[in-house]
Amino acid sequence: MPSTRDLRRRIRSVKGTQQITRAMQMVAAAKLRRAQAAVEQARPYADTLARVLASLAARTEHSHPLLERREVSNVWLVAVTSDKGLCGSFNANLLRQGERELRSGRWSSVEVVALGRKGSDFFRRRSWSVVHEERETMSNLSAEDGPRLAKMFIDAFTAGQADEVWLLYNRFVSVLRQEITTERLLPIEPPAVTEQSDETLVDYLYEPDPQTLLGVLLPSHVEAQVQRVLYDSAAAEQAARMTSMDAATKNAGDMIDSLTLLYNRTRQAAITKELLEIVSGAQALEA
Repeated sequence: MPSTRDLRRRIRSVKGTQQITRAMQMVAAAKLRRAQAAVEQARPYADTLARVLASLAARTEHSHPLLERREVSNVWLVAVTSDKGLCGSFNANLLRQGERELRSGRWSSVEVVALGRKGSDFFRRRSWSVVHEERETMSNLSAEDGPRLAKMFIDAFTAGQADEVWLLYNRFVSVLRQEITTERLLPIEPPAVTEQSDETLVDYLYEPDPQTLLGVLLPSHVEAQVQRVLYDSAAAEQAARMTSMDAATKNAGDMIDSLTLLYNRTRQAAITKELLEIVSGAQALEA
């Protein structure tokens, strides 16, 4: 049985850990409010632009490099993780899903783009080809990161380095729920036309010319989608960290209660032992 000194030291240690986890929970909650606001502002624009341009891609008779469907020989899989840990299974579940996608055989050749320190460290230790990695982007996320990364993906797609670009990320649904999502970014996919639809897809009238409009709108669409994904992942990370730190704080409280009970029992046992020794000594002297 541990001594009372060891138990007091352990209780102090757990209380210190509890203070840290409670502080991290409060910080994550404050960051989550800002990240959630960014997601709620970005989603309507990105979703509306996606629907408009997907419809445009289905109707237009004009071509654009970002609409080009070609035989898939090489794919970029963009895995969006966090730069920091202590967020529960946020990164582990996503990286596990990423490995399943890479091993599924759906693509003949895959290169990984690792956004986030955790994803970068994960793929570095494995045999997958990492074409690009960023280890500080998610901890210092800004409005310029989406357009910058979108330009890199567009350049790789138009240059033929990647025939498709896929995004793997945690989609923020609520504080308690994040969905691992895999979606294709490039080429832009037109909406599916059902057999029950009576709508005839006719081309639009363009002003100015179609190539100018497509040349502006399609890259803007890609930039908006990438920025939305980054904001989604950032909000999901803070939600996962807040939930994880809340559970850790409660577990620390339970451990403190258990150790305090054990400490009191140990202390009481020591006192009882000393009393017995005193009584036994007194009885021995009387005899």
